[in-house]
Amino acid sequence: MRKIKYHVASTVDGFIAHQDQTVEGFLSEGEHTTDYLESLKRDYDTVLMGRRTYEFGFQFGVTNPYPWMKQYVLSRTMDRSPDANVELVSENIIDFVRELKSEAGKNIYLCGGAVLAATLFTEDLIDEIILKLNPVVFGSGISLFSETIKQSALELVGSKVYGNGVVLLHYLMRS
Repeated sequence: MRKIKYHVASTVDGFIAHQDQTVEGFLSEGEHTTDYLESLKRDYDTVLMGRRTYEFGFQFGVTNPYPWMKQYVLSRTMDRSPDANVELVSENIIDFVRELKSEAGKNIYLCGGAVLAATLFTEDLIDEIILKLNPVVFGSGISLFSETIKQSALELVGSKVYGNGVVLLHYLMRS
């Protein structure tokens, strides 16, 4: 069975973006970025995105953010995908994700966002959490999960400290 990995940048105080969905303050250059991009190509062949995460790229003219992967936007509010390479899933999202996990292939990259992460977490569909902890505090913003989730034990299976202060933390969900 394929694993879903919530691979996400976060502030020290647990935010993935400012309230207005901007990400100013995250470090975008450095060895951590190179490692991240290499891991995307090496470890994943499928990406799941919520609507707001997908639409974030529109401001940069990006509608096909991961062309080497099978891309899905899971949204109950989008009417259609603006790109033929990105499939919109708007009904039976949980069943769809369960089926996707049962198919052959590499791991599934949960790109975000907080609403989708909370939904999948509540259904026990997230297998691993990989945090790119940035040396910044936002004070408020969009949390890793959009709503209260159940307390869960995690097992730290890897970590790396980069020279610029970013810390990569790799956790497995404990049963």
